[in-house]
Amino acid sequence: MLLNTCSSKTTTHEPATPTNSPLLILWAWERPEDLEFLDPHQVGVAFLAQTLTLKKDDVIYTPRRQPLKVQPTTKMIAVTRIESQKQTKEPAALSDAQRQKLVTLILKTLEPGNVSGLQIDFDAAQSEREFYRSLLTDLRGRLPAQVGLSITALASFCIGDPWLEHLPIDEAVPMIFRMGADERSIKNRLAAGEDFRPALCRKSYGISLDEPLTITFAPNRTIYIFNPRPWTKNDLASLPSAVMQ
Repeated sequence: MLLNTCSSKTTTHEPATPTNSPLLILWAWERPEDLEFLDPHQVGVAFLAQTLTLKKDDVIYTPRRQPLKVQPTTKMIAVTRIESQKQTKEPAALSDAQRQKLVTLILKTLEPGNVSGLQIDFDAAQSEREFYRSLLTDLRGRLPAQVGLSITALASFCIGDPWLEHLPIDEAVPMIFRMGADERSIKNRLAAGEDFRPALCRKSYGISLDEPLTITFAPNRTIYIFNPRPWTKNDLASLPSAVMQ
C-alpha cells in the first residue's frame, strides 16, 4: 500500500466512531492523490487500500498502487473493494476458507498507524448476503473496540430492504449517486424530506461531486464525497455550505 503521511448471526456493539471525528470524508480512489492541503480537524479521507476479487475458491489480491499524501493527523479510513460474480461472471465458492482469507487481508489495512476505521465496498448479490454478514461478523469480532466498521450501500437498500438491519457495523453509507433506474424516485423522496428507513443508513450520505443534489442534509451526519477527478483545493472550496456543515 502506497500511503504517505507527510507533514508538508446478529451482533450488537457500542459505536466506534469518536464524537470529534470530521463530518466530511473524501473518497480517494485508485489514482495519485495529494491531500496535504486538507484541514485534519475538518476533513477525513477514506482511501481505496485494496481490491479483493472472489474467483471460485480463491481470493485475488490487488493492492493500492497509487501514492496518497496526507497530513499525519488526518483521520483515515481504509476501504476494501470486494468484487465477485457481478464482475467475474462466475459464482464464487463463498467458503469458510475464502471468508477467513478476506478477513486476514482486510485486517492488514489497519497497519498504517493513522488508520482509524475500515469500510467495505461490496455489491453483494442476494445469494452472497449471508456470506457477507458472516464476513462482517468475523471482522467486528477481531477489530479493536475503537476501530469503526462501515459499509457502502445502494440507496435503494436503505429505502426498504430489511437486510441491512442489525448488521454488526457502525454505519451503512447510502450511495445517492449513479443510482440508475431508481435515481429519480429516491432523489424525489429525499427532496420531499423523507429519510432512509434502517437506522444504520441514517448516519451518513454518500454523494458525488459531479451530481449536485437538491436535498436538505440532516444535521450531524457524515458526508462522504466521491470525485471522478483527482481532488484539488478548488474542489473543496466549491462545496456548498450545506455539505461543509
